[in-house]
Amino acid sequence: MSRLIPAAERIIRARELIQRARELPVPAEGGRSDLSYIAGVKDLLRQARDLIKFIPQTPTATDEMKEEVKKIYEEIEQANQRILHG
Repeated sequence: MSRLIPAAERIIRARELIQRARELPVPAEGGRSDLSYIAGVKDLLRQARDLIKFIPQTPTATDEMKEEVKKIYEEIEQANQRILHG
């Protein structure tokens, strides 16, 4: 049985995943258009999104947590634009 991860920890982990996506080394050959690099970045950002997507629907989610989730969604979109299209 998997253990439940508290919302606050999910938020922290999501931000760590976004940071890992930013730090993923760009391959020398192929650069940002390398398919494995693109897949790696998108996978990390998807994991971050998956961690937080249900937080706003939980009964224990505070307004502050919901606001943090919104900020993380914005961070994910910004990271996606800067990393893959920047």
